[in-house]
Amino acid sequence: METGSTIERLLGETSHRPYPVPEGSWALSMSWHDVLFMHWPAPEGWLRSLIPPSLELDSFDGSAWLGVVPFTMSGVRPRFLPGVPWLSNFPEINLRTYVTRNGKPGVWFFSLDAHNPVAVRLARATFSLPYFDARMSSRSSGDGIDYKSVRTHKGAAPTRFVGRYRSTGGRFDSGPGTLENFLTERYCLYSADGKGRVRRGEIHHEMWPLEGAEVEVEEMEMTGQIGVTLPRTEPVIHLARRLDVVAWTPRRIDP
Repeated sequence: METGSTIERLLGETSHRPYPVPEGSWALSMSWHDVLFMHWPAPEGWLRSLIPPSLELDSFDGSAWLGVVPFTMSGVRPRFLPGVPWLSNFPEINLRTYVTRNGKPGVWFFSLDAHNPVAVRLARATFSLPYFDARMSSRSSGDGIDYKSVRTHKGAAPTRFVGRYRSTGGRFDSGPGTLENFLTERYCLYSADGKGRVRRGEIHHEMWPLEGAEVEVEEMEMTGQIGVTLPRTEPVIHLARRLDVVAWTPRRIDP
């Protein structure tokens, strides 16, 4: 992400948010590229015990949702510091669901695999997020993206994703009350530290520039780590080419 005017412009565009931008200075900026959203409906009973009691599972049409989201990060940098190419740019894939607390719907990550051991350790220590080491690649090939991720984190349950995805065109902004809006337009994440204390990390970005997409999955084992098998249904799929993001340091919200 470019600094200065780009972030100033970004912070000035807030009409799409469900609640105001948080007070205080942002701590981290980054850009997300070639973001593939794959989502499956899941019974709430599958996931309730995996979420802290102080958070509510968020549902749409009576279902909780599981998401597998591969993408590439670039320009990841703390405020006032420049990005470092070998540290700031890397692929990432996450397994997630959706939760809410006090009127703030957000994302709960079961896991985040990244091709950057330094970033993995910083994120685990600073944001209390379940990041894991992985051997990953994301390459443009023709009109699509070839993506591969294999977890290598010592002592962690295995995960694996190998596939190719591409846009089918038709960029659009999601409308309020739609499934795509529920799955993408979230402006905070929730996490828990080693003692189970819940934190909320605020983020800000423009509305997701969504497109239709198609994906060919060769291998996928992402949910065995939480004891869940994905439904035998086709996923709901969306793609976003790029999104610039700023994030604030997570704050504890438990009493």
